[in-house]
Amino acid sequence: MRSAERRRELAAAPGDRPEPHATPARGGPRSPLAWCGEHRALVVVGCAAVVLAIAILVYGNPAAPGSDGFWIIVRSRLASLGTIVLVSVCQAVATVLFHTATANRILTPSILGFDALYVLSQTALIFVFGMAAVGMEGIPKIIAQSLLMISFATLLYGWLFSGKRANLHLLLLVGVVLGIGFGSLSTFMQRLLTPSEFDVLSARLFGSIGRGNPDYLPIAGAIVAIVLIVVWRRRRVFDVIALGRDVATGLGVAYRREVVLILVTVAVLISVSATMVGPMTFFGFLVATIAYQFTREDRHAETLPLAIGVALVTLLGATFVLKHVFAAAGLVTVIIEFAGGLLFLVILLRKGLR
Repeated sequence: MRSAERRRELAAAPGDRPEPHATPARGGPRSPLAWCGEHRALVVVGCAAVVLAIAILVYGNPAAPGSDGFWIIVRSRLASLGTIVLVSVCQAVATVLFHTATANRILTPSILGFDALYVLSQTALIFVFGMAAVGMEGIPKIIAQSLLMISFATLLYGWLFSGKRANLHLLLLVGVVLGIGFGSLSTFMQRLLTPSEFDVLSARLFGSIGRGNPDYLPIAGAIVAIVLIVVWRRRRVFDVIALGRDVATGLGVAYRREVVLILVTVAVLISVSATMVGPMTFFGFLVATIAYQFTREDRHAETLPLAIGVALVTLLGATFVLKHVFAAAGLVTVIIEFAGGLLFLVILLRKGLR
């Protein structure tokens, strides 16, 4: 009798009993601490990028903090910081998407001839107009150059993927051949330039963060923002594309169309990056390879933000160290390209030995 009454009392007062540990439903809301724990690498690189960005803006400022001169110098440094952010985003996203389309992580977008086309366009400009090309800088030139690279990618890759025997191997082969052809034509025209014209051309062909023009940042930023929105909305489609042609087709994805769209997106991002600072062959490969080492799953929702964060930390850190420690800010892209090329050779040799 007492046991029955005791059971009724417990049933009437459930708050007096210790409740079992509730497990949140999968996909439900998570606390910020839980999210940070699952994305530890992204949080670390994000915090490091913010610290480095602030250091670049305020470190070594000769004016008194808070004065008018202090903020004038900070605003002048914002152009370089904006250029670094745009280039980092473009290179990281373009390389990750290119690896997705080709299903090969030892390739770079430069293999499709983008860098060679940029060199050819700059060389042809100096070759045709001579020293007068120096005064042709401006937004119309930037737009024309970007449209040239985007049209080249759209027409070429759309045509290559329209046939029945279209495949990525043919695409990569055509890209290599065109890159060699563009390079040979550029070299021929460079040999016919005068020393002063060649000097002007050489300054344009080497990547330099200091070349970023603040007048181009709003247009370039708008283009990159639109591309990022489209890429992020289609991140799950890219996850399916990464599974391969047969699996993607079986899941109902238009594989050829999606690959062409990816390559056109890569062309847009590489054209913006090349327009801002010049060609950078191995920077995207460097940051993408590092990002792959810290991702738990091969999902673009995780890989893309981490690759962008690594790119920001790499470029911001190299800029800060070379500028304030070694007084060699002009060597930022040279050092990064050297490190990226060295990593490329190491990975290529390791995969070749297996």
